[in-house]
Formats: sequence, structure tokens, C-alpha cells
Amino acid sequence: MAVGPTNRRAFIAGLGSAAAWPVVARGQQTAKITSVGWLTAQQAASLTPYLDAMRAGLADLGYVEGRNIAIVFRYGDDALERVPKLAYELVKIPVDLIMAQGAAVPVISKLGLKVPIIYVFSGDPVAAGLADSLARPRGNMTGLTFMAADLNGKRLELLREIMPDLDRVAILANPEHPGEQLERGYSEKTAQQLGISLDYYPASSSAALSLALAKISVNAPQAISLFADGFAIENRQSIIGFGMARRVPVVSGWPIFAKSGALCTYGPRLADSYRRLAYYVDRILKGAKPTDLPIEQPTKFELVINQRTAKALGLTVPATLLARADEVIE
Repeated sequence: MAVGPTNRRAFIAGLGSAAAWPVVARGQQTAKITSVGWLTAQQAASLTPYLDAMRAGLADLGYVEGRNIAIVFRYGDDALERVPKLAYELVKIPVDLIMAQGAAVPVISKLGLKVPIIYVFSGDPVAAGLADSLARPRGNMTGLTFMAADLNGKRLELLREIMPDLDRVAILANPEHPGEQLERGYSEKTAQQLGISLDYYPASSSAALSLALAKISVNAPQAISLFADGFAIENRQSIIGFGMARRVPVVSGWPIFAKSGALCTYGPRLADSYRRLAYYVDRILKGAKPTDLPIEQPTKFELVINQRTAKALGLTVPATLLARADEVIE
């Protein structure tokens, strides 16, 4: 059938629209990739399992790297002084928000960055000046804290279960870690209840740590309670090695210490906190302000026992305690 001039124009226009449709559809299906930064003063290897948990949390909320989100990583490799430069690099890219971890958090809080900052932090956010209270974050920062100061007393109770004759423990702690005084207070309260004498050794630098260990060696305790923070992680091998050489067990708060040779650890289930970080990312990207999101504390905890260390020290871990452990390292 012949096509008239009017119908021919409509037919050609229809072809044009049909030809253009796949291009428009393809454009509509291309998702915007959001860029977020990750900033820590630690080394990458020390955080690998927790980053996997964070990625899993993001995936649960529909964020997949390379599809609709890009994570730009910056590591200080145990050099805290590098954090400001790395933070400015992320802002320059630019990123839509920054996830900050550990000792980098107080540093980045002083830089006056305009980008929202979400953190996972081992210290007390209030003592660090990051919040008026857990319910009231300050400025453009909020997140999660690992701080559960009362758990330091629980570790002394665990030590007593393993060592019934325990009556003298050394506390090795970084006095510059926000909330350290709270942790020490809970330790002292529990020690008094258990009839345990505590000796306190502060250390926030390599020189101070060497001095503290030298003092401990002069009058060796029966055990060392190592308060967990970034400085303790960085120096964990030398501290645990010091204890093993003198047959003095070390206890602390995070699994990485038990996996490095500490007798046992009891503290927050860190993977859950890192997974929860994704919730904050999602809320901020959807328009929430950091001050709208209260700071969360850990709600789940884990006990890890290094049975290999116990045997090397000639200690017998009660079967009841082994049964309660979330993980036993044989």
C-alpha cells in the first residue's frame, strides 16, 4: 500500500523514536556511582576481615562496588601523622562521605572538613570531644564506638577462672586513648572485689612502652591486662612476646590479640560493628545529617581463648570456660 506524504512523515518520525528508545533506556539503566572514602592510620592487612564485613553490610542495602558505589581507600600504614594529608586527598577527589577508623578519627575531627564523616572508634566519643553524649553527635561526624569500659573488669574475672591463685595483675594502657580512665576505673573496681592488686603502666609511644616493659620485668606480675586500642595493636607482638618470655599471660579486648598469642580476649564482636557501618552510610547518602544519627555502642560480644598459649604457659583452661568460648585456638 502506498504511503502518502502525511503518513510518510509520521512513519519516519516513528522510526526515529523507535531508534532512539534503546539509547534512552540504556541511559536510564546506568546507575550513578557514589564515591565514598575509607581512611585509617592502620595497615590494610590488619583490617581485611572487617572490611569484608563492611562490604557485606553495604551489599545488604543494595550497594555494590563497581555498580553503584566506589570505595576509595587510604591507609596510614601505622603512621598517624599521614592522616591529614590522606583526608585532604579524599576531599579533593571528591568523595560524598568519609568512613574513618580508629586513631584517625580524633585527627580528622580537627581538620574542619565539610564532608560527612562516619566512624568506627575504639575510644569514648564524649571523652574525645566528638559528641556531647552518645545521643548527640557533634558537627558532621557520627558512627560507632567499640568502647565498653566495664568489659575490662570481666577480663579480670576470666583470668581468675583460669588462674585461681591470681592476686597481682599489671595494666598496660595508652593514657591518651579517650576513655582509658573509665576502663581503668572498672578494672580497679573489679580487682578490689576479687582481691587482686593492680599495677598501672602507661605507654603511648615506643619509648614509653620500652620503659613500661622494663619496669614490669623488674617486678613481674602474674598476668598483664592490655587495654585495646590502635597503639596496642601496633605493638601487640612485642608485648605478647615479652609476656611469653616471662611466662606472664596477656589478656585484651579484641580477637586479633588472641590470634597473636594472647591467652584470651573478651570484647565486642567487631565484625558486627563494621557491618553496621553500612547503615550509617546508607542513611547519610539518603539525606540524613550526622547529628540525626546517635552513636551506637556494641551489643554483641565474643570470647576467644588461645589454648596453644595456655598449654605453653602450663595453664589449664576450665572446660566450662572453653564451652563458653566463641572460638578456641588450638
